[in-house]
Amino acid sequence: MTQRFIAPALLGASLLLSACGGSNNNGVVLPFIPPTTTPPPAAQAPKNVLFFLGDGMGITTMTAARIYKVGEDGDLTMDTLPETAFVHTYSNDAQVTDSAPSMSAYMTGVKMNNEVISMSPETKAADASGKAYQVNFDSTCPSGNGQAVETLLEQSKTKGYATGVVTTTRITHATPAATYSHVCHRDAENTIAAALVPGGAGYNGKLGDGVDVFFGGGTDYFIAKEAGGKRNDKRDLIAELKTAKYSFAANKTEFDKLPADGATKIAGLFTKSHMAYDLDRDATKEPSLAEMTGKAIDALAARKKGFFLMVEGGRIDHALHATNARRALQDTGAFDDAIKLALDKMQAIDPGLKNTLVVVTADHDHTLQLNGYAARTGKTEAGKPGVLGLVKDYVDTSKTSKDVDGNPYTIIGFGNGPRRLATRGPISDAELENKDYRQEAVVPMDAASDSETHGGADVFLGAQGLGADNFAGVITNTDVFGLIKKAVGL
Repeated sequence: MTQRFIAPALLGASLLLSACGGSNNNGVVLPFIPPTTTPPPAAQAPKNVLFFLGDGMGITTMTAARIYKVGEDGDLTMDTLPETAFVHTYSNDAQVTDSAPSMSAYMTGVKMNNEVISMSPETKAADASGKAYQVNFDSTCPSGNGQAVETLLEQSKTKGYATGVVTTTRITHATPAATYSHVCHRDAENTIAAALVPGGAGYNGKLGDGVDVFFGGGTDYFIAKEAGGKRNDKRDLIAELKTAKYSFAANKTEFDKLPADGATKIAGLFTKSHMAYDLDRDATKEPSLAEMTGKAIDALAARKKGFFLMVEGGRIDHALHATNARRALQDTGAFDDAIKLALDKMQAIDPGLKNTLVVVTADHDHTLQLNGYAARTGKTEAGKPGVLGLVKDYVDTSKTSKDVDGNPYTIIGFGNGPRRLATRGPISDAELENKDYRQEAVVPMDAASDSETHGGADVFLGAQGLGADNFAGVITNTDVFGLIKKAVGL
């Protein structure tokens, strides 16, 4: 019998035919071979970053706030975050940083000089004579004095994420400004405000169609001087925001009506300058930090594409500068309430936080300290000042500890601050109950500043969720930028 040779190329063709139920050249029907199929890649779940910053919230302030709110045995929500680290906060030119370069370091991964916002390290905030590069809140930064450095919020926007900024300070203040603007000097708040308004002069084009959600205070820098604001260019940036399709709120009633529909950009500016301290806040006029945080999460999550949200408890810092411990601790507690609400909401949206990273930290310390060998006090309640009270002997709590001159002293004091007393004397319970009471400072500062300074100690960082286990040990604020990027793949 003559055998026929089938060339390999023909054999391949005949097999292709057989796969469709065909036959080879000899008419022999070959078995059906189903084609192989590769399933399409699974869609990746959207990633979320929630970055919480307590402005000036040093570790001693955290400790005092814990005792104030829940007592020595209790926990704040931020105490329960499973991953923790200590963060070095020094700036490019100073051992003790201000908020601008520290927050900018978190947002850009770059150390910069004090008072500079999200610019390269060589950028100067003032000229050789010390004159700041801003006049009447407008930037006067000269050409060639550094360059903008991209922020996490800008990178998130470029990647298609939704973005949000929430604060209890002016939205143009140093911490929120570091997320979306670039200026030589932090006081150029008119320039910073313009960076937020799509389509207008000075808009930061890196923000695309705009930050999707922002809440805070500071209408002064959005309104012309002629209309009671501080702008020198006669612009009404609030009107421009509305033209740019923002739904805008100026009070709590309007805030409650803001849509969280996944399409509308929303903004709220509730005060001319900073929002009220939590202890003084009129809940019918201003939303709480937790309420603003909850609304922002609802609006950003509704966009279904992942988001970056920065939340600042900004007025902690201001109360500490005033050596007014009660307001500082109350605002720290309100900041913690916002963290708790956010974690609860995100667990419902993303169970187990498999695609969500939550980071809580501070930009710098202050000089607040806990004095003496105080007996435990428990939380602060009416008639019980708690950690705000006098140092009582832990062996015999009926005895009040005394200084060298026989005068009592408070548990909380400050390393420096406004001169409150010419000479020390007795302190009454009525004084300690007053929310305006200002604790004493060891080093009196001059009357012109009337302010305590920042401190240079490391600050706490806590993290939970996606990539949180990378936050550990002792790190710098610039490291945090890289760890966040790594966690969500920016």
